[in-house]
Amino acid sequence: MGEVVCDDRPLVFEDLVRWFEVGSKPAAQWRVGAEHEKFPFRLQSHDAVAYEGAGIKALMEGLQRFGWTGVFEASDAGPVLIGLERDGANVSLEPGGQFELSGAPLQTMHEIRRETEGHLDEAKTVAAELGIGFLALGFTPLWRRDQVPVMPKGRYAIMRAYMPKVGGKGLDMMFRTCTVQANLDFGSEADMVAKFRTSLALQPIATALFANSPFKEGRPTGLLSSRADVWTDTDPDRTGMLDFVFQDGFGFESYARYALDVPMYFAKRKDRYVDLSGRSFRKFMDGDLAELPGERPTLKDWADHTTTIFPEVRLKQYLEMRGADSGPAPMLHALPALWTGIFYDSAALAAAWDLCKGWTTEQHNALRADVARRGMKAEIAGRTVQAVAKDLLAIAREGLARRARLEAGVDETIYLAPLDEIADSGLTQADRQLELFHGAWNGDASKAFDDWRY
Repeated sequence: MGEVVCDDRPLVFEDLVRWFEVGSKPAAQWRVGAEHEKFPFRLQSHDAVAYEGAGIKALMEGLQRFGWTGVFEASDAGPVLIGLERDGANVSLEPGGQFELSGAPLQTMHEIRRETEGHLDEAKTVAAELGIGFLALGFTPLWRRDQVPVMPKGRYAIMRAYMPKVGGKGLDMMFRTCTVQANLDFGSEADMVAKFRTSLALQPIATALFANSPFKEGRPTGLLSSRADVWTDTDPDRTGMLDFVFQDGFGFESYARYALDVPMYFAKRKDRYVDLSGRSFRKFMDGDLAELPGERPTLKDWADHTTTIFPEVRLKQYLEMRGADSGPAPMLHALPALWTGIFYDSAALAAAWDLCKGWTTEQHNALRADVARRGMKAEIAGRTVQAVAKDLLAIAREGLARRARLEAGVDETIYLAPLDEIADSGLTQADRQLELFHGAWNGDASKAFDDWRY
């Protein structure tokens, strides 16, 4: 997790900044972590899957035959199984039962493909025994909120109560969305700034490329990424395009000040969550919280707090790319390949910045909203997103080719193939689903459970 404060003194602001700084690594140590979520569903009924019975808990217990170890959380009823861990990877439980793989930090896209496919094979093996399948969409196409079971995890109870106070769609985010994410390293503060600015400006391009959620409660929403639209009305204090990232002087200190002012959700004490929703981390540092009288935060509290911030790109001790809908396995490999090609080649990073460096704050925010609705047809600075996406993919391909990480004589550029098809055709996965909905599916969105399952 980085360095800790070695004495008993209270944390000061410089400690918070330093926590980000220690994430800097030499290029030889850079790795990539891939994460994805998927919707478990009942194969016979297409219903969401509860925790108990032949459900999520049984699924996690079954996976332990493959060497996964259980992760438990305390509760009044005793320890609750909330996740799994193995060899640096984790399987975690999302609020509505979405099943997430948080992969280990790996060196190549070939390793990420093997990890992801191995996990999917294991999960499907156990799930089939329980009558469960997995849906590869970014937003559930059928279920109402009240049809999604609530998972027994302490932090989610706090979030569930807080979300309606700060936005109209936060509960949809928690219970009805799935994403794919890539986590990448930086070498220094200057390198972090360059990567943060470039990826944040271009995150809407990834949103368009990965748009895969055109339905809600059985009908088209008029959106190609209903998941991305949800994030525009979740909680303005902790989401969005972070305009300050593009301002002169941005760095670790700027982000720490931003994170410090994001309202808290919780602190964890003796394996239990203390509800601090809406409270100030600054007051926590002063020992001035009524819920924890006289207590001051640790670096673990700070690390936990940074996980409750949800911008399109998030800084921890690495950078998280957060703008994409989940999708079929080839798309799960494509996202880390895209950002690795950009981030881990200096010429590619510079070329990607050239694509977007002239975009204004207003254009960033307008594009974020526009791609959710129009996908490849959205426009920025007089160009279509489709045109920008083609350029971005060409840059990523060159970056991956120069990395020359080969397996059986094949480099990592092969993982961009599904994105090339989308950019060349101008049709997202969501566009394809809408064609099916109005054609072969005969207006039945439940067909997605057959055609878009793992």
